[in-house]
Amino acid sequence: MAYHSGYGAHGASKHRARAAPDSPPLFDDTSGGYSSQPGGYPAPGADVAFNVNHLLGDPVANMAVAYGSSIASHGKDMVHKELHRFVSVNKLKYFFAVDTAYVAKKLGLLVFPYTHQNWEVQYSRDVPLPPRQDLNAPDLYIPTMAFITYVLLAGMALGIQKRFSPEVLGMCASTALVWVVLEVLALLLGVYLATVRTDLSTFHLLAYSGYKYVGMILSVLTGLLFGSDGYYVALAWTSSALMYFIARSLRTAALGPDSMGDPAPRQRLQLYLTVGAAAFQPLIIYWLTFHLVR
Repeated sequence: MAYHSGYGAHGASKHRARAAPDSPPLFDDTSGGYSSQPGGYPAPGADVAFNVNHLLGDPVANMAVAYGSSIASHGKDMVHKELHRFVSVNKLKYFFAVDTAYVAKKLGLLVFPYTHQNWEVQYSRDVPLPPRQDLNAPDLYIPTMAFITYVLLAGMALGIQKRFSPEVLGMCASTALVWVVLEVLALLLGVYLATVRTDLSTFHLLAYSGYKYVGMILSVLTGLLFGSDGYYVALAWTSSALMYFIARSLRTAALGPDSMGDPAPRQRLQLYLTVGAAAFQPLIIYWLTFHLVR
């Protein structure tokens, strides 16, 4: 070790004895993040806690979330402006007539639909009940909020991976929106070609297509917390649940009592349309989320 100028050997020895405890450590002490365990292994659940703290404390991720929030807010304002120009507000209000109880029950139904029995939409004097009074009624509130949450979560995921940029986040949001629009157009074309006699409108199909954002959020969030293994487990569960939900909902709407007297070939086309729409959901969910989990 080099000696400071002006010190003798004896003085330098005393200096080193006093300065040794104050010298900086060679490595940073990272043991505070884990509980002491025999053998030096971290405590169970420590990795998850570290990931959560990392997600919340990363400045790049926070910036990405803030930018994603501004994009989502701007897009929401643009959508509302265009809807007021071309869409009847009274018809649109029906799909936003929700309350807290309906939202909680509908989210539970989207995650676990297997025990639900009655899938028919309820009517009162030939008018369908609003979503807050009928759990089977489609709504646009959950798809809208889920889309905004997906954009925010995508921004955070890109920020954590140091891949965030306004262009990438904008492309991610626009791609998710375009896929839903294309899906709705394909369903409208299928309904027309299959000559389905149904009360399903564009808003109904948009609501059913937008429910996939709930599964996308759960899959990405699980992937960020538990890695790729957790992502694929959540993807399998949410995809199967959404397929069952879409198949039962569209089957009840497209193959209701009005279509019982249709010829057998037409009924088969209607069944193929329902099964095809349900089977397409996992592919879209995977395509829009796999690049957000590394």
